[in-house]
Amino acid sequence: MKQRLLTSLALATVALSAFAQWNVNVSTSNGVLNPPSVPVTVPYTVITNPLPQITFLTSAATPNPLIVGDGTSFTVGTFMGVYSISPQVGNTSMLTGFNFVISGFVQGFAQISWTKKVVRNSDNAILYLESGQILGSGYGGTDGAFSLVMPETLSAPANDVTVYETFLLTVLPSTGSTAALMLVEQDWVPEPASMLALSAGLVGLVARRRKK
Repeated sequence: MKQRLLTSLALATVALSAFAQWNVNVSTSNGVLNPPSVPVTVPYTVITNPLPQITFLTSAATPNPLIVGDGTSFTVGTFMGVYSISPQVGNTSMLTGFNFVISGFVQGFAQISWTKKVVRNSDNAILYLESGQILGSGYGGTDGAFSLVMPETLSAPANDVTVYETFLLTVLPSTGSTAALMLVEQDWVPEPASMLALSAGLVGLVARRRKK
């Protein structure tokens, strides 16, 4: 019985090896609020196992959160995040995309514009390039808090990339408008073959435990 349990654990370990740890290096995580020009530093969290997850905590930026408009002296704000992902030794899996999460608040004549680019380091190929806007009611959008979860796909699987993302927050002065960027996150997605390997290993483990 003990041997069966050890075998089951070995199967799960093999499956999970498809998701060996990753190297994640954040090189830029800052912004500026205007006027006057106030540089801000944005803290972040990184998860490297089993898949990369990078979260920029823009609501906790210092010395000021990424908020412009009503209640502040700022009418324009920017944020830029740059990070790279590469596999650790023994990790042969590939990444096919990510869930892009943006949370914040807009009110009135406010807008948050974003651009995101993913470049494969081996040949500088652009695997993803998109932009978008979140608008307050003054610009035809919807006022209030928002949390967007956008599944995005790379044009080709990759395991060694650099990600560039920029955000621009603006409000029309003297209108009581507000734009706030509270959180930016990327949860990376593996290739289907790696998912099948993980599923097979976990199913085998459950089946052997039930048999026991």
